[in-house]
Amino acid sequence: MVHESPMWAPEALPWLKFNLSTSLMTIVTFIIVLVIAIAGTRKLTSGVPKGLQNVLEWVVDFVYGIIGSTMDLKKGAGFIYLGLTLILFIFIGNLLGLPLNFITIHDKPFSLFGMEIVTEKMIQESDVIHNGHKVVELAWWKSPTADASVTLAMSVSIIILTHILSVKFIGIKNYIKHYFEPHFLFFPLHIIEDFAKTLTLGFRLFGNIFAGEVLIAVILLMGFAGAIPLAIWQGFSIFVGAIQAYVFTILSMVYISQKIHH
Repeated sequence: MVHESPMWAPEALPWLKFNLSTSLMTIVTFIIVLVIAIAGTRKLTSGVPKGLQNVLEWVVDFVYGIIGSTMDLKKGAGFIYLGLTLILFIFIGNLLGLPLNFITIHDKPFSLFGMEIVTEKMIQESDVIHNGHKVVELAWWKSPTADASVTLAMSVSIIILTHILSVKFIGIKNYIKHYFEPHFLFFPLHIIEDFAKTLTLGFRLFGNIFAGEVLIAVILLMGFAGAIPLAIWQGFSIFVGAIQAYVFTILSMVYISQKIHH
């Protein structure tokens, strides 16, 4: 079956399309991370931590370890909040598409809060048949990190941040100078390096999570025969989600370290 993402574009800007499922799942991820953070710090104790506080303290120590492995903690301690935000948001976002999916089927034009989501033209052009009628199937629930626009936006933000921090820590003169080291002929290579970091950081995360969800969709087509493979793959996907959250976070810290230590 072909499940489409619910898209909406303003009438004045038809080229500017918003993926509503991605927007929805990004908000859901934010809310879950916020609830975890509030719940884990609501009753802080200086004694032996228990429950969610114990888990969050372990995550904080883990992120401190990531930062300490990439840069001097005297400079890097301030990045703990960035590291925590990245690893929690990405890990939670990676897992959201695993347990369920939410599909709506439309054989008539459909609007949501005044936004036209399904048009008559979309229905006529659809290849999906349901109860003898052409329909459009919209997938609303997925991992936000299974959308390249999300992961690339995150990677672009990180790379821009590294440049801002570089100017702050080493000054504009040294920032410009390093692009021409060890020789001015290396300037194009430094520019290519920045673009490569942006693309690989974003597409690595997207590729792993998207591929995992595609395989889950394929296994579901097997029916009851796919129950055991599905359970195994979902378990492995949790591991992949954790690894990708770690990789994105540590690479972000590595890129920051490279810029502020030039």
